[in-house]
Amino acid sequence: MEPKHAIDRREHLRIPVRLFLSFSGGKVRGEGIVMDLSMGGCIIKSDAQVHVDDIFYLEIAISDQQSPIEVAAMVRSISSRGIAFKFLRKAQDNKQLLAFIQSNAGATSTVLSKAVASSVAR
Repeated sequence: MEPKHAIDRREHLRIPVRLFLSFSGGKVRGEGIVMDLSMGGCIIKSDAQVHVDDIFYLEIAISDQQSPIEVAAMVRSISSRGIAFKFLRKAQDNKQLLAFIQSNAGATSTVLSKAVASSVAR
């Protein structure tokens, strides 16, 4: 076992953000703040009562000029850091999400582009 895999199992680059979101699923509706965002999911702060494996439709507001990023996600975990969501369908198909992450990745956008290219090539 190589130590680098034990340290970080993340498949996607995470971008620290502070974005407003609303979400709904079943009888639960909530609002919160996205704390970090990746092509695979996000972590949010919210007072909404959710459970692991709950599925929600998320709307993440990225700016006043653009429509929100809309994505289906499942609650992966709940901790003191917040609620971790895993996006359900191929996030690479969501051009708006990809463009937002690439434009906010700064110097790491080259790494992200290579990671996306390799995952699309699979």
